Amino acid sequence: MPSDLRTRKRLAMRQAISNAATRLFFARGFDHVTIDEIAKEADVGRMTVFNHFPRKEDMFFDRDDEARDNLLNALRQRAPEISPVEAFRLLAHRLIADKAPYVEFSARSAEFMNTIVASEALKARARQTRDELTGQTAAALAETTGQAEDANARLTASLLLATWSTAYAEALRTLQHTGDTKAANASFLALIDQGTLGVKAAMAGTPYA
Repeated sequence: MPSDLRTRKRLAMRQAISNAATRLFFARGFDHVTIDEIAKEADVGRMTVFNHFPRKEDMFFDRDDEARDNLLNALRQRAPEISPVEAFRLLAHRLIADKAPYVEFSARSAEFMNTIVASEALKARARQTRDELTGQTAAALAETTGQAEDANARLTASLLLATWSTAYAEALRTLQHTGDTKAANASFLALIDQGTLGVKAAMAGTPYA
């Protein structure tokens, strides 16, 4: 937790604005909520909202930076005997154990996904984020193995992120059908493990597997 008082206040304000925006997005749909309405809900000025979030989409995907940093740090901080692909698998298990909010399977996460599906703007932003993260992951794979970024790095990144995306979607389906968070967690990790085996097989002979 930041020790500087000014930083703590800034982060608290950012979170309060995000929380207010999310309440409105869930209640009325992302496309039907204005910045002025968010400012009113958060009891701040319009410019205060923009000072913390340059775009409305940033309020909805406010944990993207944290999730991205965790993924990339799993590669950069892994032990030498752990392959990059295995580091991603271990990260998934750790995030579930730690109840990380961006791999949470609950009524709230289901509502989060439903809000995305209902908004073309959010779907476009999600695709953009996925493409950017794929590129960043490929670069980190190459960097942490001392390789030049090549087709193998890009293929590994694409396969890893496709595994995570599929596992997340299937876990939400499990939650929808069972109402059981533990079953959803188990579904997510089972597909992560299965997908990891596939990526390792596909990338055998490269430094990433």
